[in-house]
Amino acid sequence: MAKTNPFEFLQQVRAEASKVTWPTRKETAITTALVFVFVVLASVFFLVVDQVMAFGVRLVLGLGG
Repeated sequence: MAKTNPFEFLQQVRAEASKVTWPTRKETAITTALVFVFVVLASVFFLVVDQVMAFGVRLVLGLGG
């Protein structure tokens, strides 16, 4: 692999960075909101599954009641 000097490297980095398509503020806000919604949904799902499994274990083993 050929070595490039630091100046050429920085030029190449700037050229590649200019090709990046950055999301708009609105797109970022929507994506962030969707992440939070899915985190809440996943949390509720795992809470329900955990409670059902705990109930089943207590029922089978006869513990706690």
